[in-house]
Amino acid sequence: MERIVECVPNFSEGRRPEVIEKIIDSFRGKDGVKLLDYSSDKDHNRTVVTLVGEPEKVKEAVIQAVKVAVDEIDLRNHMGEHPRMGACDVIPFIPIKNYSIEEAVALSKEVGEAIGSLGIPVFLYERSATAAHRENLAAIRKGQFEGMAEKMKEDKWYSDFGPGVPHESFGTVAVGARMPLVAFNVNLNTPDVAIADAIAKKVRHIGGGLRYVKGMGVYLKDRNIAQVSMNLTDYTKTSIYRALETVRFEAKRYGVSVVGTEIIGLVPQQALIDSVEYYMGIENFSSAQILENKLSE
Repeated sequence: MERIVECVPNFSEGRRPEVIEKIIDSFRGKDGVKLLDYSSDKDHNRTVVTLVGEPEKVKEAVIQAVKVAVDEIDLRNHMGEHPRMGACDVIPFIPIKNYSIEEAVALSKEVGEAIGSLGIPVFLYERSATAAHRENLAAIRKGQFEGMAEKMKEDKWYSDFGPGVPHESFGTVAVGARMPLVAFNVNLNTPDVAIADAIAKKVRHIGGGLRYVKGMGVYLKDRNIAQVSMNLTDYTKTSIYRALETVRFEAKRYGVSVVGTEIIGLVPQQALIDSVEYYMGIENFSSAQILENKLSE
């Protein structure tokens, strides 16, 4: 493939395998599209998919997956820890090879227009945003599915494509273009989600914390622990290790500690190398020193 774009659509379904598989079938075995990864979380009730491919082929596959979500997911009956406003909640496009961020923005608008024609309101966000107050996904999603009908009555929250009211079962969706991010979660040895949320408020940028971090506290019912769930929107400027150590620092005031971490979806290799260098004190390390990288050249 000469030109490659990545897409990471998030679907508000993490508990019904049969529905998840129908969604994933939209990406399997498609010419010009490679399904890299998908992971589902029952507590969040959410599935995150990662695919790459030729821009037009990726566009077709994503639109097909949204059509499946329209048929199979009803947010009126949906419960989960992760905030959501749509059955397919967010669709980001990320330039990878011979493809610029400007081209990714144009692709996001084409996809947004196509989804809007299905009767679903679309908000453009991040680099695709049509106004500064729409760049932040959290600001668009605030109020979630249940509050979106009232929110969209305000002039500043009109949809960029599609109708001016949410789809009755699907809700709304955010579509945009951005640079790669790292979905990084830190688990705590407490079930108190209020503590996780308080830590998240200190760590995230909007609360005066790290510039390229978005975060919230969630409760993991299956494990009876709280989690600080974060998105690192530019790992080259706010590293994984810095986010983790900041969570550890803030957790001390509540007498809790970190019991584990997780990465959702795929992660750039350099983001992990940066953390290995930090924790091991390795000097002048390079990705060229990784055996598998040499073998793949």
